Amino acid sequence: MIYTVTFNPALDYVVRMDGELLPGMTNRSSSEEYYFGGKGINVSMVLAELGIKSTALGFVAGFTGRAIDEGVQAAGIDTDFIMLKEGISRINVKLKAAEETEINAQGPKIDEESQMQLFNKLSRLVPGDMLILAGSIPNSLPDDVYERILSMLDGKGIEFVVDATKDLLTNVLKYHPFLIKPNNFELGEIVGKTLENDDEIYEGALKLQEMGARNVLISMAGDGAMLVDENKKRYRIGVPKGKVRNSVGAGDSMVAGFVAGYMKSKDYETALKMGTAAGSATAFSDGLAKAVDINNLYKGLN
Repeated sequence: MIYTVTFNPALDYVVRMDGELLPGMTNRSSSEEYYFGGKGINVSMVLAELGIKSTALGFVAGFTGRAIDEGVQAAGIDTDFIMLKEGISRINVKLKAAEETEINAQGPKIDEESQMQLFNKLSRLVPGDMLILAGSIPNSLPDDVYERILSMLDGKGIEFVVDATKDLLTNVLKYHPFLIKPNNFELGEIVGKTLENDDEIYEGALKLQEMGARNVLISMAGDGAMLVDENKKRYRIGVPKGKVRNSVGAGDSMVAGFVAGYMKSKDYETALKMGTAAGSATAFSDGLAKAVDINNLYKGLN
């Protein structure tokens, strides 16, 4: 079974406007949508589109938390969220006018008892399971929570996927995660230099492998992606043609596509293509990618 963890889920309220946002004045929308968000939830949503079951873990609170739990279940995903005693799960407002503006809320405080409940749930994972940790952590959690989770599960035959930045990522490499997904700028920050070309990106990925990572997937926005697999083989892919409509969730979709592609084929090149197709399908959509769009883009990739 695949498990995703979303520490700070959100209800993303998307407001679309014709023309410019006028601060200090009454503005009227042309349409509104809402999505159940958070990086781990995004991964679970796209996995479900690709026919891969997962269980979504994390913390929810209040009426928005109940809506998130029900909405994720309605998408065909098993949930095992911990309901916090106080607060509400955050509502993030995405204003899409002539320019895009986002207001991301802080979310509820996660008390120590609830943190221990999550650790207890994770302790029940069994050999062959996969755990996907993605994104930043709220202020109420300790900075080393990723490291503590992987330390607890180390040596139990569980595969780890980590999509995080800076110390959150580098501190868990010693637990040999199956996959990490920095972008080229994040990779440059970690290795301490601006990466100017594919060779330098490849060398940066090798440094992360020296620190313990197995497979390093580097996303490069419009320049495509590179995978350096656990045998140090380099794969390079471009992006399909399409109009970018949405940047939210594209990286999470790439992780989901890669995992789904690898689980079905056990082939890294196939996994990279599926990850690229899924990430692009989300970027070309108003919400998260749908299976039909992913598969159509996959067929067009070389």
